[in-house]
Amino acid sequence: LEQLHEARGPVDTEEAEKFSLHAGTETTVNNNGEAATYPQFLAHDPRLALFGFTPENLSMLLLPMLVNQKEALGSMGNDTPLACLSEHDPLIYEYFKQLFAQVTNPPIDPLRERIVMSLACPIGPEANVLEPSPLQAHRLWLSQPILSLNDILLFRRLQSPLPSSKMSTLRTSQVYTWRSRLLEASFTLYPGIRPMDLGGLMREALEALCVAAEKVVRDEGVSIIIISDRRLSKDTVPVPSLLALGAVHQHLLKVDLRMKVGLVVESGDAREVHHFCTLLSFGADAICPYMVFETLQRLRSEGMLTSSGVDVEKVSDEGFFKNYVKAVGSGILKVMAKMGISTLQSYKAAQIFEAVGLAQEVVDMCFTGTVSRIAGAGFDVLAEEVCSRHANAFGKLHAIYGASIESPLEVALDSVPGNSPFSRNTGLYHWRSGGERHMNDPVTIAKLQAASHNNNREIFRQFSESADEQARHCTLRGQFDFCFAEEPISVDLVEPATEIVKKFATGAMSLGSISPETHSTLAKVMNAIGGRSNTGEGGELPERYLNPSLCSSIKQVASARFGVNSSYLAHAEMLQIKMAQGAKPGEGGELPGYKVTAEIARLRHSVPGVGLISPPPHHDIYSIEDLAQLIYDLKAANPVAVVSVKLVSEVGVGVIASGVAKAHAAHIIVSGHDGGTGASSWTGIKNAGLPWELGIAETHQVLVNNHTRSKVVLQADGQIRTARDVVIAAILGADEFAMSTAPLIVLGCTMMRKCHLNTCPVGICTQDPVLRKKFAGLPEHLINYFFLLAEDVRRLLAQLGFTRLNDLTGRTELLRVGNILIG
Repeated sequence: LEQLHEARGPVDTEEAEKFSLHAGTETTVNNNGEAATYPQFLAHDPRLALFGFTPENLSMLLLPMLVNQKEALGSMGNDTPLACLSEHDPLIYEYFKQLFAQVTNPPIDPLRERIVMSLACPIGPEANVLEPSPLQAHRLWLSQPILSLNDILLFRRLQSPLPSSKMSTLRTSQVYTWRSRLLEASFTLYPGIRPMDLGGLMREALEALCVAAEKVVRDEGVSIIIISDRRLSKDTVPVPSLLALGAVHQHLLKVDLRMKVGLVVESGDAREVHHFCTLLSFGADAICPYMVFETLQRLRSEGMLTSSGVDVEKVSDEGFFKNYVKAVGSGILKVMAKMGISTLQSYKAAQIFEAVGLAQEVVDMCFTGTVSRIAGAGFDVLAEEVCSRHANAFGKLHAIYGASIESPLEVALDSVPGNSPFSRNTGLYHWRSGGERHMNDPVTIAKLQAASHNNNREIFRQFSESADEQARHCTLRGQFDFCFAEEPISVDLVEPATEIVKKFATGAMSLGSISPETHSTLAKVMNAIGGRSNTGEGGELPERYLNPSLCSSIKQVASARFGVNSSYLAHAEMLQIKMAQGAKPGEGGELPGYKVTAEIARLRHSVPGVGLISPPPHHDIYSIEDLAQLIYDLKAANPVAVVSVKLVSEVGVGVIASGVAKAHAAHIIVSGHDGGTGASSWTGIKNAGLPWELGIAETHQVLVNNHTRSKVVLQADGQIRTARDVVIAAILGADEFAMSTAPLIVLGCTMMRKCHLNTCPVGICTQDPVLRKKFAGLPEHLINYFFLLAEDVRRLLAQLGFTRLNDLTGRTELLRVGNILIG
């Protein structure tokens, strides 16, 4: 790329800034020819709201990448709606969930095995690989796929032929003579447009884009196509970059032209690691996130990014660009590593995602071959979402039978100095009033704590109603209704609550991620009611596992083997092999150094104050046969313990579970994507894994078809907290039910999401001795919760006409689709 810069003449920073200024000014132009003006302040730039930028994702995601060269950490998992259920116009990227490897072909460790991984990749026309020739070398090599503003201007220059004055006999590569074409993905809103017509406009724009792409490759011999969403105005709406790219990529594949051209994406909506991964996985060769870099420049020029005493060079535009590229590169490597892929060349166009809630028409045109088990949003919904953001950005309301009109809301906002559409925080990461829904909202938390602390059934009923209402707007299970029996039975005939609570377990939360007080309280409660608590991957101290009332019956064996020794294994009722974790599948556990106290260091055989990151794979498990060997070894260490294997929901998890059952595991956990975590990157928390509803149903059915269902106990895990959740999980195939977030809330958690910072204000997820004193959770409160939950389960069983919870397993005829919200 540097050589191409030299041949085409260097693009200096001043030229790039002028181009950005001109492009930003053009956004204010409409078809009526109004004068163009550049937004005076960054917050008034309509493109920010249009492309989904908010103060929250700027401060929580982008700034840590610019300053620390790595992704920001989060905690407590994802409790927001699936994209297909969101009421706040999600970007198209959010409809896709990352796939990952578990057991066979395991993930790579992107930290310890970095030497075998690479982001370097050639782009452009590719010669026939079956005919070796010097032409194979005529490609443009990029060290990484993120392009700067200067780089994208260089590619734009390729639209003009190389001047003869710059021709040189020393330049023998055909790359110097490549030509590019700019294809702008957008559609125009005309007077009188109806909402039902928006999908058609978007589809027509995509079809025209595909025809143009084929024409420039076939007729003009273009080597690089630049797909850009810069063309926008008050009356012009950009097509989402991923849709435009996917449509062009799939069309060129169908007409056998894809190998003759490189696809470069100039995107305003791409900014997060997940965005770049989806673009690369669906066909992009390189990406320029121009809005990120232009926003960075404006932040610096307006004095919102300053040196703060650090090296001035590190806070220059170039320094921030390098930091951002390094952070994105590390994130892409981590996502690639989840599937055991070591080079970007192997990851490109591999489509290693599952779509959740996209209509088949969208998948067929833009993401052909991508797994999509849940239909939903078609072009009409996607177009409405982008037009809604467009209307919000430009202060317009698109009338049903007329031209767009000024939004009264925007007029009101304009009267407030410093206010703008950008300043509206949707609360995607932290709950905000009027923002995105969260399953753990303040009302639900307050009701749960009040009910469990007072052992009050009426308040618990209110909690269940609130939680189930949130689940209806956030989850797949919320789209189901029960088929109750015509003649319900008496609750007195249903098995007692004391038997139901034995099917409950607490999730795997390590001593380290949560405080010793919290960890021991969970164990004490589960031992008292006959359920099971879990050590997590941090091990357990002898003074705990030698005490029958304080020991955790489930001892976890994770990839780092923290705390695992013969005595630890011998004192377990269940030995759980953690292959993946719902909140961050394909990644290892992470414990920041400030949470590694002397006690935890002694338990984990480590050093106090040094952060601990578990490897994503078990380095002794590379096949189902290796897992079978570990299961055998654990049984040899403790013949009376049940051996369990923890998996995470994704397409194909049923086949993996079938292999696990044949490897003689007696217990299988299927975790959902919305499970909690003490610390993980937001990319993993928000975008990896699938709902447990899909995983449990698939696993149960595959095990039944393989005649191994009766050999294993199946457990569901992930944001389960009401009787409705428990019963739906049972109907879909679960025998047991693990809960983590709800028990922590009962013990005092207020969802501050500061677990990874060691600053939990209620002493639950901290190792700070001062904050630990604030822990006020009592075992009695948690016991109350489990029995209130069990009594609600009994009432539902009676309404369904069943006396035992296990009788519901797999009885899917007891569910029907309700007034579905998807799409």
